[in-house]
Amino acid sequence: MPQPWLQDFNPLGNTLLSTLAAAIPVVTLFFFLAVMRLHAWKAAVFAFIAAVLVALAVFRMPAVMVAGAVADGLVFGWFRIAWIVVAAVFVYDVSVESGEFEVLKRSIGDISQDRRLQVLLIAFAFGALLEGAGGGGAPVAVTGAMMIGMGFPPFQTAVMCLIANSSPVAYGGMGNPIRTLVAVTGLPEADFAAMLGRILPLTTSVILPFWIVRQLVKTRDALAVWPGLLACGVTFAGVEFFWSNYVNASLVDIMAGICTLSLLAFFFHKVWSPAQIWRYPGEGLAVRASGAGDELTFGRILRAWSPFLLVAAFVVLWGIPPVTKALDVVSWKQPVPGLDHLVVRTPPVVAKPYSESALFDVSWLSTPGTGAFFAGLIAGPMLGLSLRKTMCVFWHSMWRLRLSLLAILAMLGVGYITRYCGMDATMGMAMAHTGALFPFFGATIGWLGVALSGTDAGSNALFGSLQVITANKLGLSPILMGAANSAGGVMGKMVAAQSLVIACAVTGQEGQEGKLFRAVMKHSLGLLCIVGLIVLMYAYVFPGAIPSGHHFW
Repeated sequence: MPQPWLQDFNPLGNTLLSTLAAAIPVVTLFFFLAVMRLHAWKAAVFAFIAAVLVALAVFRMPAVMVAGAVADGLVFGWFRIAWIVVAAVFVYDVSVESGEFEVLKRSIGDISQDRRLQVLLIAFAFGALLEGAGGGGAPVAVTGAMMIGMGFPPFQTAVMCLIANSSPVAYGGMGNPIRTLVAVTGLPEADFAAMLGRILPLTTSVILPFWIVRQLVKTRDALAVWPGLLACGVTFAGVEFFWSNYVNASLVDIMAGICTLSLLAFFFHKVWSPAQIWRYPGEGLAVRASGAGDELTFGRILRAWSPFLLVAAFVVLWGIPPVTKALDVVSWKQPVPGLDHLVVRTPPVVAKPYSESALFDVSWLSTPGTGAFFAGLIAGPMLGLSLRKTMCVFWHSMWRLRLSLLAILAMLGVGYITRYCGMDATMGMAMAHTGALFPFFGATIGWLGVALSGTDAGSNALFGSLQVITANKLGLSPILMGAANSAGGVMGKMVAAQSLVIACAVTGQEGQEGKLFRAVMKHSLGLLCIVGLIVLMYAYVFPGAIPSGHHFW
């Protein structure tokens, strides 16, 4: 019978050396991406090999457990991340193949032909709606594909979509990161939801819309549309604060995204427009052909938007708990042999030792990717494509993404190895010895968790308990530090390897992941510092604003 294996967070008997050893897979990945500028799939394979070697040789993890962790990561990576990317690109390709994407572009141009405002509509507001509904890679995949089709430059599109996707991550997947925090800490959901709603709006209301548009134009041109930036930020932040503090944690992003998208469409079309329309040099304004027959009726606009509306509807439907439960009936879930409940995580990362569960979760129907795939399958015939042609589009999308999918799966293998052998906790504990500055570095731990795992929920599962234990030892609020883990993690999403691969895949820039990593790292760290400072302010200046025993209406 297999014997339990206790994680050792200091396998070399020296904290510094053990931490450096634990960082080898991550450093390997970013070295080959950012310095050697290799294709992402090659860098991911090298990082995967490094993770296996460190797990076996340094952390002394049994080989059968390493193999189990890899297998578990591959299953999760395909059904929960890679499949979503394939489905999202499939929907976009159906829209392009049918010719309806041209109508969609014109409909957005009717709201505003200004590129600065189009970014707020698509990358920020529509992306937030998709993140709230399902998360994963769908927001960047769908919004990135839409913007490419509208003529935005590929690299700039990738940067803006990654930055925009940071805003709604903490409440993504209908509040899944917060539910994860509750699960690992045992603290109230309402307190965590409200605390995050008091940290994140301070960055989304004023900073992030300007930050995104500033990647497109110079500061002067960004400030020229300040009414639009203010309307965007204040609307999203206001709904985010209200819903997270007074209603629930599940629909925060969905409601904030819908309200922001609706208000911006009305505001830009009926109330205000910039004095000078900004387009790319030499681009000019889109010219509409004359003739009444060429007018965009509501029916034509609805038809053109139908693939993406179907995606949003299916992803929201798939995220409703009763629907998810019903779809999950056909899922195949089995313990991972040689791994399930055999890896024991020990203090100080957790309050008391507990065994890690490990399940093969083949949720082929309940994953949001399947909902998005059905949306594409329905949209094709609706837009005039035969079912055979629709499937040809699907297989073409799959083939085009093959190397990106390999990179995603290799990186999930790295993430699961680091989790089950304890490398993640070894790195996180190194930042827990920062004393009075722990509120700042606590947010950094969350950032590290998302950079490693690719998800805010994953970071909360890894480090939520560590945050609470350390906070209690230092006399800080465990609610604040649990929320800080999630808020800091939000800013790590853009540098997560999976995010980089997805952004490059949908914008046709396979092989440019290293360049993209270097471009977004400064934004990720800058926004992380802002979140860290806000957490510090709550810890030492405004501790009375930290919720305790909070209740929704």
